[in-house]
Amino acid sequence: MTTRTNRSEKLDLRLTPDAKRILATAAAVERRSLSDFVLESALGRAEETLADRRSFGLDADKWAAFMAALDAPTRELPRLKRLLTEPSVFSDHDPA
Repeated sequence: MTTRTNRSEKLDLRLTPDAKRILATAAAVERRSLSDFVLESALGRAEETLADRRSFGLDADKWAAFMAALDAPTRELPRLKRLLTEPSVFSDHDPA
């Protein structure tokens, strides 16, 4: 359960009456406040979303292949080079 003493930020959200009813019912089933239920649920989902972006596990063979890919020399990518060196249609340019 999240401690209330450390809470200093506020998050407002709009929802339908049905969504609020469902959340309030679920919170009541767990004997928690609506705020605690929503916060803990949202934080759990956020952790799941971020988990695969923070770390990943590889066996020895896959780790060696990963390291080889990182250590490989760069490839020439002419289309990407052209994209990054030509003026953008959004660039400031003199129409004269």
